[in-house]
Amino acid sequence: QVQLVESGGGLVQTGGSLRLSCAASRSGFSINTMGWYRQAPGKQRELVATMTTGGSANYADSVKGRFTISRDNAKNTVYLQMNSLKPEDTAVYYCNLNYEYGLGRRDDYWGQGTQVTVSS
Repeated sequence: QVQLVESGGGLVQTGGSLRLSCAASRSGFSINTMGWYRQAPGKQRELVATMTTGGSANYADSVKGRFTISRDNAKNTVYLQMNSLKPEDTAVYYCNLNYEYGLGRRDDYWGQGTQVTVSS
């Protein structure tokens, strides 16, 4: 079993910045992507940004140009730098790790979530 330990959430004013971090508790398996999803009250969980082990990033249109994802593969850690935050970015942010096992099958681990609140 792998635990994802998140940190960095909090309360910030509109236009401010936050940096989220997420570290996997162990290595030794084939990680496909690490990234972040978010869920606002009354809404479905949505992708924010993911990054492959090779460094290819994928962003939601709503965060392009404001958020930057990065990874430290040696530490099995993923970061999300969030700039120019807006009230609509308010949500619980979940770290995700997608991995491969045997014959191309994939599964996910999820963090416990960290609250990001942007005040207007």
